[in-house]
Amino acid sequence: MFLVFSLLSVEYKSVFQFHLNLLKTKDQKQIIMRHQFDAFIDDLRATHGGNLASVILYGSAAAGDFVRQQSDYNLLIALHKITPKDLRAAQAPMREWSRLGHPIPVYFTVAELADAADVFPIEFHQMEHARRVLYGADVLANLKISDEYLRHQTEFELRSKLIQLRRRYIPASTSVAGLANLMTESLSSFSALFRAVLLIHGFEPPVGKQEIVAAIVRQLKINGEPFEKIFTIRENNSSKLLDEKSANALFADYMREIERVIEAVDKIGEGASSTV
Repeated sequence: MFLVFSLLSVEYKSVFQFHLNLLKTKDQKQIIMRHQFDAFIDDLRATHGGNLASVILYGSAAAGDFVRQQSDYNLLIALHKITPKDLRAAQAPMREWSRLGHPIPVYFTVAELADAADVFPIEFHQMEHARRVLYGADVLANLKISDEYLRHQTEFELRSKLIQLRRRYIPASTSVAGLANLMTESLSSFSALFRAVLLIHGFEPPVGKQEIVAAIVRQLKINGEPFEKIFTIRENNSSKLLDEKSANALFADYMREIERVIEAVDKIGEGASSTV
């Protein structure tokens, strides 16, 4: 009996140590990322001076839905004015930021943000619900977002992404790893658009990608299994769960459900046209 308890104790200690090491690794990565943000913002302040109004992190990283090696750190930089000189001056900090593997931030003037909210309702709804101010004022706090063109932009973006998905499938279809990457990367983009679909239907969408997709499945009564499988692959960062046959079958199911979402959005547009 003593031997059994000793073995269990050793096993529990090993499990505890394993999780502790994971937490330490996660903490270390967060510390490194925080240093990178601090250094980048210092560079931006040195570059733009008093013209720098705000730096805002938005999207999955701000929402706590970040998956390393699958998600990006999306940044909005707001200046009081933007000239070619201001953009040229940003070359050095952007070069370093890109070298670390991050996408180039988007630049807006403070005045432009108010004017653009009706043109890019999907993006600004995302920023509205998932953002973190890293420097300066929260220039999105009092933004009034018009949904007048939300359905049109959503259908346009969905159809554009579907066209890209079909095009990228051609070279990816011969490789399990290529197909897995295509599905996991594209689902991240589609889930952001599914959020807009929920808004069109009058529902306040959740923040996390998986929760958004689950809500779309319930609302439109589509098959959620392909999405669940892709999220599992995404979280494990591995294509070992698939072989070539099952990967291609999963893609076929995945694309079919995306087409059903687009059909649902299109029907809303038809209904709106018939009432005019």
